[in-house]
Amino acid sequence: MTNSSLVTMFILSGLAHTPELDTLLFGIFLVIYVLTVVGNLLILLVITVDPRLHTPMYYFLSNLSFIDLWYSTVTLPKMLMTLVSPEGSAISFPSCVAQLYSFHFLGSTECFLYTVMSYDRFLAISYPLRYASMMSGRTCAILATTTWLSGSLHSAVQTTLTFRLPFCGPNQIQHYFCDAPPILKLACADTSANELVIFVNIGVVASGCFLLIVLSYVSIVHSILKICTSEGRWRAFQTCASHCTVVLCFFGPGVFIYLRPGSKEAMDRIVAVFYTVLTPLLNPVVYTLRNKEVKKALLTLKDKVGHSQSK
Repeated sequence: MTNSSLVTMFILSGLAHTPELDTLLFGIFLVIYVLTVVGNLLILLVITVDPRLHTPMYYFLSNLSFIDLWYSTVTLPKMLMTLVSPEGSAISFPSCVAQLYSFHFLGSTECFLYTVMSYDRFLAISYPLRYASMMSGRTCAILATTTWLSGSLHSAVQTTLTFRLPFCGPNQIQHYFCDAPPILKLACADTSANELVIFVNIGVVASGCFLLIVLSYVSIVHSILKICTSEGRWRAFQTCASHCTVVLCFFGPGVFIYLRPGSKEAMDRIVAVFYTVLTPLLNPVVYTLRNKEVKKALLTLKDKVGHSQSK
């Protein structure tokens, strides 16, 4: 990556708010971050130790929890630092590159993973008798590996396009983390070609994934309506509803920020909170409170811990 940059340090402006709200916002986001980390670690632990959850759906869910664990870690600690002191808003050039790469790597991998999870639910509900053979352990591993590699490639393109430009003037990023749109505004060169390529790059990935997810769920609804018993239909619907909830919360704000003409910096920062802060928190909440199997596994784990402590 060639770069004639003279800027060695960026300043993150953080969320648009009055200084009086620093302490309150710090407390709120700290609680959210702790809950996100604990919740996703708990899901990873439960899926690992409970043999009943060693199925394709929970294999992909464990990947999702791992992504969300790091996805929030990429942005939230730095946001908390900017709320504590002015010095915390400074970020070195290499750290900004690393944050942008990590953010888009995890975000695009999550995008691909949601698509794979919808395909998994489609197979489970539409072909229940052939599901075990169609979604074998080897197939799951190949699909998961493909999502991670695709996310890495997508992020590498995004990061290279952003930081190949020269940065020689202003260094204040109008955001609470290093993201491509606000960084491009600081470049000392024409960025129209970069903005177009990034728009198409993200547009193709997000639109393609979302279209495949919609097609999967249209097929799933069609299959659910064929289920004879109302109990069977409700169980199938409940399994998919949690996935749909998280998918909408992830794709909606992302499309708003990256795939619309123009940019309103204050609004972008507020909307970004939904998919950088709230979506990683929603994952453990939705998949535990709406999932009987996970709740049973949590109770089993709690009993085992209590039994071991009583010895």
